[in-house]
This record gives sequence, C-alpha cells and structure tokens, in this order.
Amino acid sequence: MSTHAKRERLLLADLLETAGPDAPTLCDGWRTRELAAHVVVRERRPDAAGGILLPVLKNRLERVQAEFAAKPYEELIQLIRTGPPRMSPYGIKQVDEAANTVEFYVHTEDVRRAQPDWTPRPLDRVFEDALWARLEKAARLLGRRSPVGLVLRRPDGQTAVAHRGAPVVTVTGEPGELTVFAFGRQDVARVELEGDKDALARLKDTRLGLSM
Repeated sequence: MSTHAKRERLLLADLLETAGPDAPTLCDGWRTRELAAHVVVRERRPDAAGGILLPVLKNRLERVQAEFAAKPYEELIQLIRTGPPRMSPYGIKQVDEAANTVEFYVHTEDVRRAQPDWTPRPLDRVFEDALWARLEKAARLLGRRSPVGLVLRRPDGQTAVAHRGAPVVTVTGEPGELTVFAFGRQDVARVELEGDKDALARLKDTRLGLSM
C-alpha cells in the first residue's frame, strides 16, 4: 500500500530530475543539487545527519553533504527514489511516514515554489488531515522563535498554538499552506494573517521552523 511519504518521495525525485541540478530552491544557498544531497545524507549518513539539529555536528554535516553534492546528479535522484538502505530505520513504514511525510512535502514545495510560475498544488483531504496531525504535534517547536503569540488555524476552526504570548497573530489556511508557513517559508504560504500591524511586522522578520 502506498503511503503519503512514499508518494511525496517520488514526486520530489521527479521534480528534482525535471528541474535539473542548478535550479533554484527556497532553501537559502541551495540549488536543486544541494537539496538532493541533503535528502540523501539525511537518510543514508546518520553519523552526519545529526548536524541538521545539533550545532556540534554542523561542520561534519556540511563536509559530508558537499561530498554527496559532488556525485553525479542522476545518482542522487536514484538514491532518493530507491529510498533508505535496508537496515535504516527509515525503511520501516511507520517510521518513514512519521519522519518523511512532512520532510518530503516541504522540500517538494521548496522546488515548486521557487519557480516564478508556480501555482498551489491541490491536496486531498486525507493528506491535509495527515499534515495537520503532524503540525499540531510540532507547532510549539516550529514556532518557538516567534516574537509574538502565534496561532495556526484551519478554515474549519481547528487551531494549534505555536507560541504563547501577546499580542497574538492568527494564521489561517489549509494544512498544507500552514505547514509551509510554520517551516519558515512564510513569504510563499497562501495564508491569511490577523493581528495588529506591529505584531505582523515582527513575525514577518522572524524565521520560523527547525533551522538553527
């Protein structure tokens, strides 16, 4: 049975292949080649991937990632398509779903929305609900740097508090768009923001998400 993570993996691989190795992405300083290398290292080099979140391993991560970025681009795409090695925990369906559904969705949008003619991708309700379930759990982590109170709200009224405080900014949108917003891609998220002018300005100047 196909999973959300598997579907997004294949879509990301197809987009990267079509775009070629030198296309822009929304990731600062990364073209598609560097993004592809990041995805491969995260799954295949746990000794370096910890540097994504741990500053002490950042130099090692950058070194290993550069080594993979120097490989033939077609090889990187194939490694993404085929998935993690046999003994990787990412090879377990439940782990893959939990760890990669949002990861691959966001990076897919990093490629799509870096293009000048991009349009929103319609998502089915089941996938939207899956993204929302993960966003609810991660909201506090993703919004920890917000300088104001931050509430994420679906059009049906469901909410998740990403940061407690005052004044409060409420961000309304579909789960896919809220995910893009909460992962630091605020400028390209199709959402509506409510709050006073100063609070909105302060939030705009803040990078949300997991990056250090």
